[in-house]
Amino acid sequence: MGLIQIDIPSPSEHKRSTFDVIFALGFRPIYLMSAIWAAIAIALWIYMPQLLVGKMTSVWWHAHEMLWGFIATVAVGFLLTASATWTGKNPLKSTPLALLCLLWLIARIGYLIPGNISFTVAALADVSFFIYAAIALARVLYKAKSKQNYPLVVALLGLAASNAMYLSCIALDKVDYLRTGFQIGLLVMAFIALLIGRRVIPFFTQRGAGLDIPRSEQSGKYQLWLSGLAVVSLVLGLSSLTAILLFALGGITLYQLYTWQPWGVRKVPLLWVLHISYFFLGLGLLIAGVYFLPVTVNVLPPATFVHTIGMGGFAVMIIGMMTRTALGHTGRPLKASQLMVVAYVLVIVATVLRLAALFVPSILPAASQAIVPLWHSSAACWIVAFLAYAYQYAPYLTSPRADGRPG
Repeated sequence: MGLIQIDIPSPSEHKRSTFDVIFALGFRPIYLMSAIWAAIAIALWIYMPQLLVGKMTSVWWHAHEMLWGFIATVAVGFLLTASATWTGKNPLKSTPLALLCLLWLIARIGYLIPGNISFTVAALADVSFFIYAAIALARVLYKAKSKQNYPLVVALLGLAASNAMYLSCIALDKVDYLRTGFQIGLLVMAFIALLIGRRVIPFFTQRGAGLDIPRSEQSGKYQLWLSGLAVVSLVLGLSSLTAILLFALGGITLYQLYTWQPWGVRKVPLLWVLHISYFFLGLGLLIAGVYFLPVTVNVLPPATFVHTIGMGGFAVMIIGMMTRTALGHTGRPLKASQLMVVAYVLVIVATVLRLAALFVPSILPAASQAIVPLWHSSAACWIVAFLAYAYQYAPYLTSPRADGRPG
């Protein structure tokens, strides 16, 4: 199902306060704060790790903030906006939406403050963020009887549950279970990305490039069942079954992309960035399948599938979707600026450099000293890309629609 413009009853634009404009729809504050946080979080992790003095430190903070603090947060902003389109009812706006954003902000700050109290407050706010969003989403979907979208409510609750599991492991010093909690959250997020990607990429491609491509509805159903079963299988600790499900899931994803004629969108940045992200997502799922096969333990660095899916799949899709949907919902032409095209390329380059850093020690042992420069270069590309988004889109996201329509 594609995204269309919606009209939300409101006062005339010139009478609306800045607060009312910013908190009119979920994408406005959440896209902006997520893009800024994406840049800050990587800057802290790569260049200023000495500032990470909270209870959740080192790589566990980095993993958590990238998945739940950034990627899953953008998904919430997208779903709150898309559900308004699907149902004609805005799930959250004004003060309730501001409170949701406040929960997110409390979590980000709390994790950086030393001590158990700050961590506990941050964790409660963080989990509440996803539960609050799930309830708001469920309310409008139920009223509109939008049954095909009910799985998204379950997915948001899955993000809340996996987040709670991860944070509980931190609180109880159960480090051995942290990786599993993270992987569950990653697969739940993959479920959301696949569902949204399969719906919107063909729709956007047909409208933006005039191509006659399939909507992949039947394979999309298999895809969602497989991703849901993969999450359950991982929770139950069935590694071999999880691997098989991920292989099937990755194969279907790449086949769908093939049928969408990706070469035909090479001249449309708003489209090729989404096609590239879908490729990384499918590839990452295949690599994840290799990782979960018991016979191939330690063949690939665990971070390989995490960064292929997380950076190449989720992050590339995010910067593409944040530009496309923000332009549409602020009444602007659906065309990526030169700055945003550069941002797309930078996120992709950041992904390639980060993956290269994983394999340098094994492929070129003599070049191991290149790992840190690769990390720093990848981080720099990432930071510039998301700050570029914040720079260009902050005026769009904090001002009335360009076409004068409400919403």
